[in-house]
Amino acid sequence: MTAVSRAQLQKIFQSGWMPGTYKLTSVFHQNTPSTFQLQQNRGVAILAQEVIPKAKYGGRHTVSMLPGGGIGPELMSYVKEVFRYAGVPVDFEDVAIDPSSEGNVDLEYAITSIRRNGVALKGNIETRSLNPTIMSRNVALRNELDLFVNVLHCYSYPGISSRHKDINITIVRQNTEGEYAMMEHESVRGVVECLKVVTRGNSERLARYAFELARKHGRKKVTTIHKANIMKSSDGLFLAVSREVAKDYPDIEHNDMIIDNCCMQLVSRPHQFDVMLTTNLYGTIVSNVICGLTGGAGLFSGRNYGKEFAVFEPGTRNTGTAIAGKNIANPISMMNSAVDLLRHLELDAHAQWLAEAIYKTINEDKIHTPDLGGQATSMDVVKNIIEYLQLKTKVENW
Repeated sequence: MTAVSRAQLQKIFQSGWMPGTYKLTSVFHQNTPSTFQLQQNRGVAILAQEVIPKAKYGGRHTVSMLPGGGIGPELMSYVKEVFRYAGVPVDFEDVAIDPSSEGNVDLEYAITSIRRNGVALKGNIETRSLNPTIMSRNVALRNELDLFVNVLHCYSYPGISSRHKDINITIVRQNTEGEYAMMEHESVRGVVECLKVVTRGNSERLARYAFELARKHGRKKVTTIHKANIMKSSDGLFLAVSREVAKDYPDIEHNDMIIDNCCMQLVSRPHQFDVMLTTNLYGTIVSNVICGLTGGAGLFSGRNYGKEFAVFEPGTRNTGTAIAGKNIANPISMMNSAVDLLRHLELDAHAQWLAEAIYKTINEDKIHTPDLGGQATSMDVVKNIIEYLQLKTKVENW
């Protein structure tokens, strides 16, 4: 694994380290460029070469905004304020989903909105119903839009104290299958069965995405995380497919690791990891472990890609209900999600300004909220970002 210097980290912020798009056909074995190489070098993992249209009216982009619960609404308000000061040509279509609802009207409208606009920024959506027939709103949204891959890039910040330095790991997580298929039933009274769904097709397109991403960004190794020693059929298939795909990428090292050992290795020797390829459940476990090692849940963004759509959100998908409305929530994860959104919309100048403002706030000015050991409020962080953006807009043409 390659360590990250201060200069390299600045490049990460400024260049917008983003996965590209690719075509899941024999194009991988041809001399012609793949869609991964052709499609904007940034956007959505798709199955065709056509450029995906995005909602744009009068030179302005329309983006679906799903605040979710907990700290989501306040973080979204910060994003709107930052965009206003930076002059970002984006209009948000706000979509609220009632967490207590037993129906799907709100969810269906949210899905329609994203299909119309092509892209969304979201917080974590609560599903309070205990009715087993009511699916998690977050899971349902990913399934309906076929957001099959979640990408989380975790790296050390020079301005944040942590046990390990120079961590630089990317997680490529399956997003629609596994235990999150939410196929449960009570076979007899007192006996509940949960089906873990793993398919060859989804495993292959995820593995190819991981290897293409590694190749594009100069990564040296992909590690498949599994429990195939116990779940020999389901995790066994996921591991077998990843090994098959790895043969098409001889320039990239491939190994595998059992999930429980993986968690121990992350805590003790995280620098051995580069790109991690995981199933759905293992991905959420590994994501939280790595975020804990590098500063916590309030820093990193998560990117969800499908055939046609992209949804950006905080990386660890926490609601943060306990700190909602207290002005202490760390807004950086949502700000980083906004950077990813801007790059997806090809608003590169605005994305770079915001990324630079985030870097300066965390590492140079060291304005840290309580979760990072500081005493700053959410608004202190946002105000510092806005001040930097105001300075940039005075000297830059936009």
